[in-house]
Amino acid sequence: MFYDALKNDHGLPHDPFKALVVPRPIGWISSLAPDGTVNLAPYSFFNAMATDPHYVLFGSGGRKDSQRNIEETGEFVCNLATWDLREEMNRSSAAVRPDVDEIALAGLTPAPCARVRPPRVKEAPAALECVYDRTITLEGAEGPDGHHPYAIVLGKVVGIHIDDSYIRNGLVDTAAMKPIARCGYMDYAVVTELFQMRRPDVDGERGAIVERETT
Repeated sequence: MFYDALKNDHGLPHDPFKALVVPRPIGWISSLAPDGTVNLAPYSFFNAMATDPHYVLFGSGGRKDSQRNIEETGEFVCNLATWDLREEMNRSSAAVRPDVDEIALAGLTPAPCARVRPPRVKEAPAALECVYDRTITLEGAEGPDGHHPYAIVLGKVVGIHIDDSYIRNGLVDTAAMKPIARCGYMDYAVVTELFQMRRPDVDGERGAIVERETT
């Protein structure tokens, strides 16, 4: 099938877009309101960009508490959502009042960070401390003069926490953490096994692809 993505005339019961861009890491974002209220919320449009320094970004539909807190205070934390924390992650997605602490609501434990003021989720096996970089507003369906319901929030990673029990032979055992990811509809995925492939090199003289001898 083919359909016009701007008209969204797919004819299916549900929009298939989110079922095609998969799996998507979950940005489990903790932040602080200016009055000190803790906020924790999962975002399914989330990923990492760049390595020196590291940046992360998440997409917000509407100016929700996380975006507002981050823009007003300049800091946030990305906590790793895992299989063992799936129920707590889901509870933190509830649409509650801005004065509700979702870490407490989900039955989780706040832990102090080293470089930023918002707490991280103690039970999460990894967390990224971030400082706010910028917000990019996305044009809505009505065009440049219409409503802009979506925004991308970017942050620079300034500190990283990793549970030492998942560092084995000098590498992070990602599969042992069992991170979960968002798919389409009400579907999620979980990482439980990995496989390796070495990126090929090109022989400059022959223009042929050759396998790398080392990683």
